[in-house]
Amino acid sequence: MTTKQTKNAATALRNTGKRLFGLLSVLLIFAVTACSSQNRATSPKEVRRLAGSTQAEESRKKAEQRLRAIADAYDKKTPLTLALVTVGDICTGGTAKEWLYQNGADQYKIRCAMHLTAYYGADPHHIGDVLDGIFTAGDHHSANGAPKDAIPFNHDDYRTRLVTYYRSHGPNPTGPNLPELAQVSNPSQTLSWDTVRSSQRKLVQEPDPCMKSDPPVTRCLREPMQKTVADIRKQYGMVFKLELPVTYYYEVSKTGKVLQG
Repeated sequence: MTTKQTKNAATALRNTGKRLFGLLSVLLIFAVTACSSQNRATSPKEVRRLAGSTQAEESRKKAEQRLRAIADAYDKKTPLTLALVTVGDICTGGTAKEWLYQNGADQYKIRCAMHLTAYYGADPHHIGDVLDGIFTAGDHHSANGAPKDAIPFNHDDYRTRLVTYYRSHGPNPTGPNLPELAQVSNPSQTLSWDTVRSSQRKLVQEPDPCMKSDPPVTRCLREPMQKTVADIRKQYGMVFKLELPVTYYYEVSKTGKVLQG
């Protein structure tokens, strides 16, 4: 091999080494990035710390007050009597970086959510009047500029015919020979009740069993603790159930920015 050939070979070897070093550097940076705090799953310790923060506690309190105010509005403004409330509350940590199947769980350190369900007693012999009272309260709230999620069900055409049906003054508003429809709903609420016109009754079911409470990460409330849906039905004759959808009240991004709360 000539001197020139030797120099060329050495140069090629150096260039190959530089390329390999560059590739290894890129892989190292990628590995470090993958292990950064923004790409790791949130540890249980961090979830508990964030869930117990002052801001999380304040957001939790406000969310529960708002949900309970809606449940109380039905008790105060309608013929329904509030008899049982259940509250579920859970804070979950974000996952590690999702490279393939993404659902957004890798974008936050923590997200806290709450849901409330309320159960009421009512007189099954006057369900037409009960529904009319609920829709009248909805009319009043809408006319006075109250939040639409307080009592959103007013006397629209269908609900007016529903009242007429339950007073035995008109046909089933969903159509002849169709099952009794014992529910009204919109995106913010679902109100359902025991059927009273059908030969085969469809009843409001008991609440799901409570998950294990471990504040501030998880909470499960049932007030009163020993009250059952069957107890309410025995006392009042029938049961109404108000379901409020999950409310996300506190969220922190992987960068530490409070997105909600």
